[in-house]
Amino acid sequence: MWLRTSGTGNGTGGATGRRVAVGMTSSMNTAELRGFRETQRLAYDCAEAIAARLVPGVTEREAARMQRDWLRERGVRDWFHLPFAWFGDRTAFTGFRVPLDFFPTARRLEPGMPFILDLAPVRGGYTADVGYAGCLGANPLHDRLLSDLAAHRELILREVRERRPLREIYEDVERLMVRQGYVNRHRAYPFGVIAHKVDRLRERRWSPRLFGFGTQALKGLASDALRGHREGWSPLWSPHRRSDHPPHPGLWAVEPHLGFRGTGVKFEELLVVTDSRDHEESAFWLDDDLPHVRRRQEERTAV
Repeated sequence: MWLRTSGTGNGTGGATGRRVAVGMTSSMNTAELRGFRETQRLAYDCAEAIAARLVPGVTEREAARMQRDWLRERGVRDWFHLPFAWFGDRTAFTGFRVPLDFFPTARRLEPGMPFILDLAPVRGGYTADVGYAGCLGANPLHDRLLSDLAAHRELILREVRERRPLREIYEDVERLMVRQGYVNRHRAYPFGVIAHKVDRLRERRWSPRLFGFGTQALKGLASDALRGHREGWSPLWSPHRRSDHPPHPGLWAVEPHLGFRGTGVKFEELLVVTDSRDHEESAFWLDDDLPHVRRRQEERTAV
């Protein structure tokens, strides 16, 4: 089966503008990839809409609620996790020590301050998990970090296609951040993950949540963890020995997160890994028509 995707075709290796072989894994087909892509675009549409409404004085809690309300108005009833919002030095996870530090606070947005919106809606059983980095007004340092972040998207895709062990790719991403003069902030996430597997969930009108995470999603990760333990792979892409294996076929929500002092930036989007022996079709970003990708295209055009 084949999926014809739409978009800009920027040459970065994404699915955009070319035929993508689908059905080469046991867990994906044409309709399912389309469903995941539509949910991811909905999530990014939400992030852009809310980012445009942020003004000085808005709190992280208010920004998170704005995301929830926007998505609920468009039919979202379930979540991989509820929306997060981080302002100022919290974008670099400054002082984060326990999981509760990730949850939105009363921190207020100020002019020139960076922000990150992180949201993971489920619609029609299709999950997306996206991260959007922005800034309230001009901030040259933030612009520089966003430009440098683009190299990590290219590195990750290239090395996944080479079937490098996930742990080695993680280390290469970190080495690139160090060469750029930055600090790896995804090490601050639980288990230090840079990515996690995403699966289709059974559609429900309402799903219970545990610490902001949908119980269906948590059960799915637990099921993948048990299966992966038996088969020698992990659904959590981390710097630990459990990630010493080649990329496992399926969908991965990937989120490299770099920081410099009190400023952090990241993207998060879905990477498709297949069991194809064809180099380009063995892995590709699900969609190249995303805000951070368009930004990179505009920079290249300007140069």
